[in-house]
Amino acid sequence: MENRQKARHDGGQETGAGRYVGILRQSDFGGELETTGRDRIGTIAIPPADLGGAPFGMLVVVELTTPADASRVLGRVVEVLGDPGRPDVAILGIIRAHGLADRFSAEVLDEARELPTELTEEDIAAELARGRRDLRRLRTITIDGEDAKDIDDAISIEERDGGGWRLWVHIADVAHYVPAGSALDREAARRGNSVYLVDRVLPMLPPRLSNGICSLNPHVDRFAMTCMIEFDGDGEELGGEVFESVIRSDLRANYRDVFAVLDGRSFPHHYRFVYDELLMMRRLAGVLAKKRGQAGTLEFDMPETVVTLDAEGRPVAIAAAETNEANDIIEAFMISANIFVARRYTELRRPFIYRVHEEPDLEKLERFNRTARLLGFRVRLGRRPQPVDVAAVLRHVCQTTFAPVLSQLLLQSLAKARYDASPLGHYGLALYDYCHFTAPIRRYADLFVHREIKRQLAGLPPEEGGRRLAEEVAEHVSDTERAAMQAEFDSIAQKVAEYMAERIGERYPGMITGIITAGLFVRLENMAEGMVPFRTMGDYYVYDPDTLSARGERRGRTYRVGDQVTVEVAAANLERRQVDFILPDDRAPERDERRRRQV
Repeated sequence: MENRQKARHDGGQETGAGRYVGILRQSDFGGELETTGRDRIGTIAIPPADLGGAPFGMLVVVELTTPADASRVLGRVVEVLGDPGRPDVAILGIIRAHGLADRFSAEVLDEARELPTELTEEDIAAELARGRRDLRRLRTITIDGEDAKDIDDAISIEERDGGGWRLWVHIADVAHYVPAGSALDREAARRGNSVYLVDRVLPMLPPRLSNGICSLNPHVDRFAMTCMIEFDGDGEELGGEVFESVIRSDLRANYRDVFAVLDGRSFPHHYRFVYDELLMMRRLAGVLAKKRGQAGTLEFDMPETVVTLDAEGRPVAIAAAETNEANDIIEAFMISANIFVARRYTELRRPFIYRVHEEPDLEKLERFNRTARLLGFRVRLGRRPQPVDVAAVLRHVCQTTFAPVLSQLLLQSLAKARYDASPLGHYGLALYDYCHFTAPIRRYADLFVHREIKRQLAGLPPEEGGRRLAEEVAEHVSDTERAAMQAEFDSIAQKVAEYMAERIGERYPGMITGIITAGLFVRLENMAEGMVPFRTMGDYYVYDPDTLSARGERRGRTYRVGDQVTVEVAAANLERRQVDFILPDDRAPERDERRRRQV
């Protein structure tokens, strides 16, 4: 499956247009901001006249007044965010650091307020007369997380005469409310996507749309774009179509309840009328999953980190995200709709945006091969492996205790998924044609795709310059997606650091997931990560990249990637979002002496 590759990124990053975020420090010159992370330019000096009254020790935004490569880089404070120790200020710093928008302009909000909050019979009648299909009598349900507010997909299913299934995937018709060139459209295009930070959502569209008229809420009429696909009993596609519709969801289900029903553990009364449909969904999704597995779809079992916050935004728990069969069912149907739409519009040669995923990096693939051999696995991926070959290796390693390490290395060998105006294929899904059609509330690529479908359904030719526009949009939304993913990762890292800062001295089991010349990286069972610096250990350790191990020169003790260890939380740097561990049974004597003095 598509998985997000997340890189480390520290505080003090560039916000774009020569702006940086960090803590303002006092200096002999006036003030200074030390930048860190991928865009590090060292220290930015801030003359007294350019401090703008900002207090030292505050998190600020600084704009450069000299080139970034000047012998002495100067800047001025343009915004004071506040006390960096406050949870909300820390997240605001991440928002500014990645140049994300956290508010809508008056023009955009005014345009949103002009839209209806509910559909009227007159609205529906006019659309039906224009050709939209009325599916309100078709039993329809949505399945989402319990706290989801922007519901952009719904499902209907029935058995076909003679076997197989007829599946309807209904997607919110956002394009009906957001015409190209409008203020809403320009802002959505600029944002590119919604951003899901650990404590808030930065939506692509104002909540009046994303949580209101566009959201497929239960028991209300909603306009949708429907993809209907027919499958035989083996999951082979028999045909289908895409069309505009009006639907009414009969149930707002959630993953937990659906799984409990299918597992036989619970049967809430309001689920009884859709029980047959849920069983059909399970059977079809299982057939489709088996078919994708045979084709070589890559299934990475790498749960994301979930941070639970209290009312003030402070972390109270960290855990690996839980998914279940209900998540898999919806994912299978969304993939099927995306495949059908992409294939149809490739054949029609319309301007389109595809989700593409190119072949693995050969050097990184060889690194995986080497690591697998060092860990005792007799697997090898050649220079041009097919997805089915990679999938077979992935299934093998996922059955072992080294799954977190090897899965991560294999994932890192793959190119990052992105958007393109050409159908270059999706390696991770073992497909030639794939697009994103199923989330126009939160992804601009999907909204672009919906608009082109509407033009084709209306019998209109492709828009002049449509291919060039598709290329520009694809490149832009690929960039905004990367920024969103990094911001999401940073927000989680911030909360993990805050959580661990309150647990200095506590011990946890973990696994060594990486080694560098400075120390060991360890991931805990709750998915929190930190580093054990070699300088804190009781020997002089030398890292050997050929064996992915570190060996002590005096005692000969060796640590390898994949080893299980127990660590103690030693420190948490909130500014850099870093956690340091120590090994209780292998630490420097001077550290023990310091601890005794402190006691």
